[in-house]
Amino acid sequence: VQLQASGGGLVQAGGSLRLSCAASGRTFRGYAMGWFRQAPGKEREFVAGFPRSHSATYYADDVKGRFTISIDNTKNTVFLQMNSLKPEDTAVYYCAASTSVITSSIRSSNSYRNWGQGTQVTVSS
Repeated sequence: VQLQASGGGLVQAGGSLRLSCAASGRTFRGYAMGWFRQAPGKEREFVAGFPRSHSATYYADDVKGRFTISIDNTKNTVFLQMNSLKPEDTAVYYCAASTSVITSSIRSSNSYRNWGQGTQVTVSS
């Protein structure tokens, strides 16, 4: 599956953004989905995700309660709603998908085979 991420931008601290990840050519059914981010000089880290069943959601501790991952199967699109943004949320955000992710590995970037191109999120203080 090919992924196209969009929705990044510049926002002030406390603001909101919604990222989108669209699939081309197929739906996300049967795919585990993840949002990751990478700040300059840091490793790529897990932000939020769905297992293959889409029956649960998982979040990194520092975004829990502020970010929400959702999926619209009619539009083949996964969203990441980001509220109460902080300067430390500044990063390039990537969406990822894979049919072979087991739930215990959902937070590992190595588990995902398909990646979008990334979208920059910058939060000013």
